[in-house]
This record gives sequence, structure tokens and C-alpha cells, in this order.
Amino acid sequence: MTYSLVDVERWRYSIFRKLNCQDRENALSRALDTLETLLLASINKQISEFSRPAGRGFEAGEPLGGRGAVTTNALLEARGVRKRFGAVEALRGASFSINAGEVVALMGDNGAGKSTLIKTICGVHSPDEGEILFHGQSIAGRTPSEIHGMGIETVYQDLALAPDLDTAANLYLGREVLAKGVLGWFGVLNRKKMAGHAQQVLTDLNVNIKDPAAPVAMLSGGQQQSVAVARAVTWANELVIMDEPTAALGVPQTRAVLDLIRRVRDSGRSVVLISHSLPDVLAVSDRIEVLRLGTRVARLTTKDTTEEQIVGAMTGAFTSEEAE
Repeated sequence: MTYSLVDVERWRYSIFRKLNCQDRENALSRALDTLETLLLASINKQISEFSRPAGRGFEAGEPLGGRGAVTTNALLEARGVRKRFGAVEALRGASFSINAGEVVALMGDNGAGKSTLIKTICGVHSPDEGEILFHGQSIAGRTPSEIHGMGIETVYQDLALAPDLDTAANLYLGREVLAKGVLGWFGVLNRKKMAGHAQQVLTDLNVNIKDPAAPVAMLSGGQQQSVAVARAVTWANELVIMDEPTAALGVPQTRAVLDLIRRVRDSGRSVVLISHSLPDVLAVSDRIEVLRLGTRVARLTTKDTTEEQIVGAMTGAFTSEEAE
């Protein structure tokens, strides 16, 4: 027999009418305890079935790419990636690599395929051809949420912020902190804790937001950029990818982001920096890889590279061998 919510409510009310005040409180307490027990059992069952170790995104002992995984010393490597959008071929066999604890700048003129390559690596696009390896295992075709679970975070050019939410809500977007106890099981958020942590992160980045409770749509472009950078750095434990992170920032905020990139590298994490700013790239990167017309044309060591070499590789004045 099937019961509707109306039937259940009528049954509950008829029982409560027969109880005195003290019995009603005890009955309500028992009902809440039973509900919490059932919710815990259900959640623990789902966790045991579907959870994966933090920062890797796959079960212990399970090969991420299945049989025939490729051995490589690089943390992340893309090989011969091709991506087409109709008649337009955005990537024409593009390659890229980065090692652990390294800052690699990905440079190229507008339309070179930098953002498309990054979105393909991060699961926004699926490659038409080629390999994408993380810890030597193929991750091509993985979803963005699976990529996040592996410890990779990205700051896109469009920032990917929720304009109607405040700073703390954007910092915890998809990772909201729930209130303790029964309220948490019903999705009530611990906004105080999220706001306090968000303010601490912004302070460390030297970002001044007068009203953190205001929707991010009311913030300046530079402040919105800072919120997106803070979110990526907070949650990444393997690799941070930054697509033009200083494009809309002032001098103090730019200096803070560059200092932050150095601290991330010193902590053992890697950073991919996409930027058109040669001074920023030369200041923080260990290596530079240059894309032109959808393919990699140069791999440069920053300390042995001049601005003229970088510009030459971007414009086609150098071949790959000459630029390297």
C-alpha cells in the first residue's frame, strides 16, 4: 500500500493528540534522533561506494587510465592534442608539460590556442585526438568535477563566479560548509565560518573588499579577479592553472598574486601561468612554453631567455630549434 504525505501527516497528528506535553517532547526528540541515524547510515553507505581519496580522484590501487598507462616523470603532460570546433581547428597537435613544484608560463598571441588547451586539460572540452596524462595516467575525457577531485584548480578568463552570491559563497562554491547537527542534514550553511575563512584568505592576498557580504557583481573587475584567484589557490593541492590572473589587477594586487605564485611553488604545488605580461612571466616562471597557431613552437628556460626570444617565438621569427 502507498501512503501520501497527507496520510503520514494525519497519522502523526492523531498520535500527538493522544500524548501529553512531556510525551510530545520525548516523541519529537526520538523522531529527530531516528532521522539523524537514518541520514548518517545513508550518507555513510554512499561514501563507502562512491568516495575517492582527496587529491587523486580515483580509488587506491586503481589505475587512472586503465591498462597500458604511460610512464612519465612530468606531473601533467599533453601530447599531440587536437581540438576542432566545426571547420575551425583550434589545436593542431599541441603539446605541454609541467613537473611538480614548477611554474611554467604558457604564452602565445591571441588565438594561439592557450585557453582551449587549458580547457581541454581541465575537462571542459574533450580532445578529438592526443593524450593528456596526469601522474602518467590518462585523464582525457574526464569531467571538470573529476579533475577538481585530483587536486587541479583553474582560474579562467571569465572567472567562473556566481555574480549574485557574496565573496565567501563564491570561495566555497561547490564546497559549502554545513552547520553542525540536525540543521546540517537539511542543508543549512555555516555562513559565519565560511565568511571568516574567506576574509582570512583575502587578507593574506592583500585584497581589500569593503563589503564582503555584497554580491560579487557589485565588485570591481580587479576584486572579482582576486576572488577567483583566492578560490583556486585555496582548494588546489597538486596544480593551479591561472589564465591571465593579473589582467585586471592594480600594481599592489599584481605583486600579491606573483608572491602567491612563488609561495604555491615553494609548497610543492605546480602553477601553469597563462599571461601576455612578459615582466610577470620572467619574474616568477621556471620555464616558458610558447604556442602558435594551435601547436607548441618553443620550450624555453626562463633564466636563459630574453624578451626578444619570447616575442620571436610568438610571432614565428624563431623556429622551435632556434628558440630553444
